Amino acid sequence: MTGVEDAFLHDVEAATAAATDERRRLAAVSRYDILDTPSDGTFDKIASLAARIFDAPMATVAIVDSDRVWFKAAHGLRDVAEIARDPDLSAPVIPHQGPYVVTDALDDPRTAGSSLVRGELGVRFYAAAPITTADGHRLGSVNVLDTRPRRPTEDQLAGLQELAALVMDQLELRLAAQHTVAAERERRADAERLARTLQRTLLPPALPTVPGLRAAAAYHTASVDEVGGDFYDLFPLDDGRWAFFLGDVCGKGADAAALTSLTRYTLRAAAIYDPDPCTALANLDTVLKGEYQGDTPRFCTAVFGVLDAEPDGSFTVTLAGGGHPPTLAVRADGTVEPVSTAGGQLIGLLPDPHFVQTTTRLAPGDALLLYTDGLIEARTADGSMLGEEGLTRHLATRAARGAEDLLATVHGLFTDLGTGVSDDTALLALSVPPCSIPQSAQENR
Repeated sequence: MTGVEDAFLHDVEAATAAATDERRRLAAVSRYDILDTPSDGTFDKIASLAARIFDAPMATVAIVDSDRVWFKAAHGLRDVAEIARDPDLSAPVIPHQGPYVVTDALDDPRTAGSSLVRGELGVRFYAAAPITTADGHRLGSVNVLDTRPRRPTEDQLAGLQELAALVMDQLELRLAAQHTVAAERERRADAERLARTLQRTLLPPALPTVPGLRAAAAYHTASVDEVGGDFYDLFPLDDGRWAFFLGDVCGKGADAAALTSLTRYTLRAAAIYDPDPCTALANLDTVLKGEYQGDTPRFCTAVFGVLDAEPDGSFTVTLAGGGHPPTLAVRADGTVEPVSTAGGQLIGLLPDPHFVQTTTRLAPGDALLLYTDGLIEARTADGSMLGEEGLTRHLATRAARGAEDLLATVHGLFTDLGTGVSDDTALLALSVPPCSIPQSAQENR
């Protein structure tokens, strides 16, 4: 191989290595995600301090991109956010390990063609310290510029290097913060997915069809990353009647989820054993006390009901409540009245709780709304709680018809309340169609 060929191969290898190094350097610049970010007080102070150390009018914190030099901070430079990379003062710093100094830029062939030297600024002195990553990539430099030639002292250059190291520290902190935020977002996303999945397992996937009745349910979440303790269900009894319940357990998260699951399946089992509403709540009370004996008390509120279809198309509803807000009956004429179980006490907390039972009739066109306290504890625009009276007034002025319409009305209320809603809410609506005709009557026609 001739000397010319050897030199040519050496040049090719050097160019290839340089291109590889530059790709890796640009990947490091991209990794820190600093280009084109807004002004930052910390970097501005570093540029100002660099100018003060050198008693110079201008200083920059510059990041070298593929085809430009972008200024993260620019002290003494007005309306200059970036300049072309070549020819330039900052770009030659990239190959250097230590400080880079040009005592007279106009006479120095390395910088004489720079726009900063030949342009209006008329830069004559330039000193730079590279901003270097832990793995050796030089992202840019901290630069000091003056319009007169000069020679820096060793102390000034040492101070400039320390400022470049400080910039690198700030970039590392910023990157670590970004990674922390990204990890937190991913954690929250995972938690939200888990919460949604877990929440779905705690509620019936779909309500069954009850002959002669319309049923609808909804769950409004106030927090997407926490599992609430609200629950509801509707299911058939062995004697042809139907049972339903709705309630709210204390707490949030995994503990509340476990308590919700226990409560829901206990009430189902209790109804099969004895569907009397007060007895079902009493059985739940016994189970909760036995399960959490000696631990922090776990309790809930609930309303339990039994539906009994009548020959005329109406339903007799027997309700029992334990510490729960009153169920609302929306009559066919638009009247809204509470079906009160006031006096019923919390389930699972007191030594000998008292549960209150009542009976009402659902005639054709009537509806029932059961809800948890997240709805009535929501805050209105003036900061006051909506309350039972506020909910009653809202329903009375909207003249909702049927279970689905009733839930749509409440959904509109949630929208109006906006950020005033701070707790999850479960809703269960039951209604009798206005022209419901018993099957036996149809057969006699």
